[in-house]
Amino acid sequence: MLKFIPTILGSLFLLLSFTSFFLSLWIFIPAPTVALMTLSVGMPEISPWLLLVNLGLAIALLLFAILFGFRWTIWLSLLLITAAFVMAMTPLMQFQRVQNNADRAMHAVVENHQVPEIVQAQWRSSPFVLSDAFGGIAKRAIRTRSGITFGTPDGVDLKLNVYQPEKVGNYPAIVVIHGGAWQRGNANQDAAFNQYMAAQGYVVWAITYRHAPKYHFPAQIDDVRSALAFIRQHAVEYETDLTRMAIMGRSAGSQLAMLAAYQASPIQFRAVVGYYGPVNLTAGYYEVPTPDPIESRSTLKAFLGGTPEEFPALYEQASPLLLAKPQLPPSLLIYGGRDHVVQSQYGRALGTALREQGNQAVFIEIPWADHVFDAVFSGVSNQLALYYTERFLGWALRSPG
Repeated sequence: MLKFIPTILGSLFLLLSFTSFFLSLWIFIPAPTVALMTLSVGMPEISPWLLLVNLGLAIALLLFAILFGFRWTIWLSLLLITAAFVMAMTPLMQFQRVQNNADRAMHAVVENHQVPEIVQAQWRSSPFVLSDAFGGIAKRAIRTRSGITFGTPDGVDLKLNVYQPEKVGNYPAIVVIHGGAWQRGNANQDAAFNQYMAAQGYVVWAITYRHAPKYHFPAQIDDVRSALAFIRQHAVEYETDLTRMAIMGRSAGSQLAMLAAYQASPIQFRAVVGYYGPVNLTAGYYEVPTPDPIESRSTLKAFLGGTPEEFPALYEQASPLLLAKPQLPPSLLIYGGRDHVVQSQYGRALGTALREQGNQAVFIEIPWADHVFDAVFSGVSNQLALYYTERFLGWALRSPG
């Protein structure tokens, strides 16, 4: 029996090495279906873990080789591990260049020297903290109120959550709108981010809206405006300073956030943050990415009730890009370079259009990131996004004046 141990262990190492290689491949391979997006989204974000696993496997393989000799399974395993290690290194190898680009984009707009030092002291010290990648981003005490009804359009009970700093006060606020292809999701999403920002000294209002395909646009933006009216009415009760407000969304929520910020609204926003949001829905219908994991045309038809040929005006009304005009609030736009749901070219086009109209806009592209990269809150991409988001919001909402 003992003579089979090297063969068994060699086969096990080969299986583990192939698994690591397979997982690391998803740092480069776009997901062809929604079901596989967990891999294409998650693997770049946990690449430090992949590096650690690959390093551990390499050491174990070398020890095995010293004890039992270099068998073909060991050579093949080492080859797979080396390739996996190189792939897992890619996000970190690109990180400094991306950070430099983001710094330049931010410095063109944001003047953080205007932000009180006591606020800056709470910010993350670096765009990437290795210990956070392994241990998670620390949580601090806050107050949370959940399940607050702000409207019942067509009998649909719409609820929001409020995240508040631990101490009673009067705070700047962020309205957060979830994603979900306009068809799913609720105010409970993105809780880690909302809790983090509340601990930073913001009141965070997480809102929701009616879903497609039962409810077509503009029902969703109508619900957002209803939530904003509710916030305005109850601002004092929830310690919200209406003169220092930002709105933020992800994916479909980003599109709604930009519509709310760039048009007449119950609240005058001082900033808007959009993560990987669709901004030109007509182009999104005709210029389908390859692969197309969410079936973009079906998603847009479910949202708007039909094709651009059938409802050209609705597609235009739902496109934030067409709302670019002077005197809009500053915008921070963050997109993933590997995103095959909402391609980064659209965020870049919006940033350009806003600046051409004399507005302040920061566009940051994270080349290794896929759609919903921030689902891994302590991941490589979200650490970068969080670093710049808190600085952008600090400048927009907490600078004097």
